[in-house]
Amino acid sequence: MLIYYTTDCNKKRDIDCAIMRLEVYMYGAILGDIIGSPFEFDRGDKTKKFDLFSKGCGFTDDTVMTIAVGEALLAVGVDAKVKDIEEAVAVNMQDWGKRYPDAGYGGKFRCWLRESNPKPYDSYGNGSAMRVSAAGWLYKSIERTREVAKATANVTHNHPEGIKGAEATASAIFMARNGSSKDEIKSYIEKEFDYNLDRTLDEIRPEYHMDETCQRTVPEAIIAFLEAEGFEDAIRNAVSLGGDTDTLAAITGSIAEAFYGIPAVLIEECRNRIDKGLMTDILDEFDCFLRKTMENK
Repeated sequence: MLIYYTTDCNKKRDIDCAIMRLEVYMYGAILGDIIGSPFEFDRGDKTKKFDLFSKGCGFTDDTVMTIAVGEALLAVGVDAKVKDIEEAVAVNMQDWGKRYPDAGYGGKFRCWLRESNPKPYDSYGNGSAMRVSAAGWLYKSIERTREVAKATANVTHNHPEGIKGAEATASAIFMARNGSSKDEIKSYIEKEFDYNLDRTLDEIRPEYHMDETCQRTVPEAIIAFLEAEGFEDAIRNAVSLGGDTDTLAAITGSIAEAFYGIPAVLIEECRNRIDKGLMTDILDEFDCFLRKTMENK
């Protein structure tokens, strides 16, 4: 039986959606990761009609590293220098990697996690984009957002495409949370990052398969958001493409959260599927910091 968890908010300015955006942050990427996890490696039917929380779904490395980066950015503060950000992110990702050694890391990243003096390895994999969502929420300007997104990528994914994927994702989140329309987000991403966002999901889906590069994940994830009518619909769009579904949905979810908010029932479901205390405490700290920031505007 197909289960739909929400009736999505179709209007971005709905009061309920605005309240949701004030109450929760960083859950979009985590929900996308969890929901997309059973269908990775083209194990799904390339359809939007699936139970949202399917058998075997759970958080993966996308969630672990999203939380690791978020905690690191909170720890160094919003005015930290780039060098300090890079050092904090590297240390924290290694620490969280040790806590969750079997979360599904790629081969090179798994080796990086074990290094005593970790160095970037010129990756253009989509890992830089799936973990960057915190950078989209914390800063007052898009320029600073992009600077920090680049820093979070640089510690591993220092290839230009790896950096571009992180910056594009964080930029879309920043714009979505600050009231930009989908047309404005699309135009900015196309102009600044040269991604082709004119394709439709129906055009992409038939030939799309497992691809862990930023250049073949981030544009598709953004298109999944652009075509969506709400948060849940965005996640279903991303999963329906197939391929690296957990990461696709994590990136899409991080942007859709900033635009639509997330229904409370999905937040509760998410918290029930991650580690209470270790993970939820960081998310609560992140929420608390942002609420205080917005109250002091």
